[in-house]
Amino acid sequence: MLSRRTLTASVAALALAPLLTACGGDSDAATSGSGTKKVGNINIGPDQHRIRGKKVDKIAALLPAAVRERGTLRLGGSADASPPLGFFATDDKTRIGSEIDLAVLVADTLGLKVKQELVSWENLFVGLDSGKFDAVFSNVTVTEERKEKYDFATYRLDNIAFEAKKGTSWRVKEPKDVAGKTIAVSSGTNQEKILVDWSKRNEKAGRKPVTIKYFQKDTDYYLALQSGRIDAYLGPSPASSYHVASAGQSQIIGTISGGGDEVQGEIAATTKKGSGLVDAYAAALNHVIEDGSYARVLKRWGLSSEAVPKSEVNPRGLPKTS
Repeated sequence: MLSRRTLTASVAALALAPLLTACGGDSDAATSGSGTKKVGNINIGPDQHRIRGKKVDKIAALLPAAVRERGTLRLGGSADASPPLGFFATDDKTRIGSEIDLAVLVADTLGLKVKQELVSWENLFVGLDSGKFDAVFSNVTVTEERKEKYDFATYRLDNIAFEAKKGTSWRVKEPKDVAGKTIAVSSGTNQEKILVDWSKRNEKAGRKPVTIKYFQKDTDYYLALQSGRIDAYLGPSPASSYHVASAGQSQIIGTISGGGDEVQGEIAATTKKGSGLVDAYAAALNHVIEDGSYARVLKRWGLSSEAVPKSEVNPRGLPKTS
C-alpha cells in the first residue's frame, strides 16, 4: 500500500486470542467434527477447501510463452501476519487468506500452479524488479509513483475504516463527523494523512480539531478503545473487519477510500512493468468476476464490500506525495 504496511503479527495474535482462551460455547471460534477452526464464519484451519477455477485456454494464451511452458506462477507474498488477507492457519505452517485464494483462482484460470515465497514488504518489490516473482498479490495499492515501475490489474477496493466500541451510535462519513473526537492512527500511514487533513478542515470551518493518538504497539490501539481512552481507531478496512468478527467487542462506524477525497484507492495484482503479464492477470480476474467465484472468495473472508465490478489495468492511482 502507499506508505502503510499490512498489520503486524501482534494484531493477528490479538484477533486469535479469543480462540485460545474462550471455552465451550462462549467462544466466537468453532471447531467442526473434521477439526476445522472458525472465527465467526471464517475458516482459519489448514483445511481450507479453497474455491478453485478451471483453465481458460484463450486467457492462458495471453501469457508469455516462457511462463506457459514453465507452468508455475512465481508469487511473492508478505510474511507479515495480516488476517484476513494473509496469515498462518491454526497449524502455524499453512498460509491462508484472501490474497492467496485470489492468486490461486487466477492461476487456475491461467493453467498455472502457484509457487509462493513469503518475504518482507520491501523484498516483494525487489523480487519483482529482479524477475524472481511474476506477481505480487499482497494488498498493494495502485499509486502514480509505483506505476512508473510496475503494471497493475485491480482486484479489490483499498478502503480504511473507523472502528469504535460496540454499541456506539456515532457514524463517520465526512470531516465534520470526527470534530472534537479522539482517534488513534498509525504514524506515517495514508490514514494518518487523511485524518490530519480532516482535522485541519474542521478547524478552518470553525469546528473542533481531532485529537490524534499514537501507540507503540498495534494491540495498544484496541486496549485504548475498550478502556475509553480513544473514541475510534482508523486503520485498514480488512483488518478492522476481521478484528470485529474475531473479538466481538467493536464495530465499524464508517468506511472511506484509502485515497481520501482525491481518488478511490484500489488493490491490484502487481508485476514488473513490461513483463507482458498484466493483461493475462486482468483477463483472468474479469473471468472469475463474471463466473461468480471471485465474489465467493471475498464473501468467505468477509470482504464483499470491497469487491470491484471489473479488473482494470493501470487505472488512476493515489497521487505522488510531495
